[in-house]
Amino acid sequence: MSFKDSSFHGLNEECGVIGVINVPNANYYLYLGLHALQHRGQEASGMVTIDNNMVNIVKRKGSIVNSFSKEDMESLKGNIGLGHVRYSTFGGKSTINIQPFVFTLHHTQYVTCHNGNIVNASTLKKKLEKRGSIFFSFSDSELLGHLINTSKKLTTIDKIDESLKELVGAFSFIVIENNKIYGCRDKWGLRPLVLGKLKDGYILASETVALDAVGANFIRDVEPGEIIEISNDGNISSKYYTPPKQCKNNMCAMEYIYFARPDTILEGKNVHEKRVQTGRELAKEHPLNADIVIGVPDSSLSAALGYSQYSKIPYDIGLVKNKYIGRSFIAPSQEERERIVMMKLNPNKHVLENKRVILVDDSIVRGTTMKSIVKLIHDAGAKEIHIRIASPEIKWPCFYGVDTSRRAELALYAQSKDEYLRNLKYATSLEFISLNGLQKSLDRWTKNGNLCTACFSGKYPSKLHDCENEVNNENK
Repeated sequence: MSFKDSSFHGLNEECGVIGVINVPNANYYLYLGLHALQHRGQEASGMVTIDNNMVNIVKRKGSIVNSFSKEDMESLKGNIGLGHVRYSTFGGKSTINIQPFVFTLHHTQYVTCHNGNIVNASTLKKKLEKRGSIFFSFSDSELLGHLINTSKKLTTIDKIDESLKELVGAFSFIVIENNKIYGCRDKWGLRPLVLGKLKDGYILASETVALDAVGANFIRDVEPGEIIEISNDGNISSKYYTPPKQCKNNMCAMEYIYFARPDTILEGKNVHEKRVQTGRELAKEHPLNADIVIGVPDSSLSAALGYSQYSKIPYDIGLVKNKYIGRSFIAPSQEERERIVMMKLNPNKHVLENKRVILVDDSIVRGTTMKSIVKLIHDAGAKEIHIRIASPEIKWPCFYGVDTSRRAELALYAQSKDEYLRNLKYATSLEFISLNGLQKSLDRWTKNGNLCTACFSGKYPSKLHDCENEVNNENK
């Protein structure tokens, strides 16, 4: 979230975080973990390590592989550290916004990184500035450091506990202080955070794929509302900043649908298997006769496979992805998104020509990608193009860390499904999975929570605070 714009039309982030402790050559583990999390953001990367109280920092624009040099890696000495990958919207590309952030508070150094979005950020910033805080970035991720600084509690875990009570929204924070590492998750459980064991140390990360990349054993998810403290000697303790009975397990639906890597385990569920099940449910709800089923690489392939399995219509590779182009939804500006779509996909004409095609995609957000893809398939000679979407219609903005904070930007907000279909020009039909079908596919009917489906339903798990005007103004 950007502090520059009180209407929150600026910086929103979907990021990846990682932290390791008591690991020789922590930089190596951070690098491998961030590479595994690169799908969560390609615009910038940062790493911080600590060696004998010396803080080493490297922050670079671009992907981890392309931006970190051998010299950068050699400078990151120590056995404890944090890493972060991010993307931003307009106005947020400055290097001052690249995490992790380092704070020196009362002669104590804190390092923090964050995935999510704080919906009462502007209010808290004004409050903290009145107390004397000086902000050096435009990111809401900086808030926790200043809240810790103003806390009167004696221990770090109690300072963090008191600080998190001030925050409303989605967050998974990792904090380092005095050879200890802390993992914190919001009480709604909107963003993921997992704990793993290395030979003599521990790792915290956004997804289990980061654990796999460094050879760590998965221990468990950090629970909603929980703060985990890990010391250098391996002692682990935890507390909740909100009583556990008041915490909810409202994981963001888009983590399952789009953001997480298919081989990630979210809350004990394999993402690929759940996407396959979503495709099967989509075929059950919206059947039709066709020649082939294809998916939009990469996040839609599992759902396309599921659609094929249930419908008995052959699955094929109709679109080939240029793997050296980033994800269009995560590209910072609309112009860049449109340019990337045309560069990153090539139609397989041999597969598509004279075929009735079922095109499965994970979601329609701004509609930029779909319009371009439909034209590519049409120009390759497809007879019919039937679009099937493995998520409900996205009609509401997200304020919890997904780059859709303006409702007017959403393709299906200002126009009906039929109007959107007509604007696609070459598409034959368009259908979406129902909300009930999505929840059924993901096994997300529980006593203590459900999926966060605010972008589909407009029902937000928390109060929106500083973001309320965006919803209210769009409804007028």
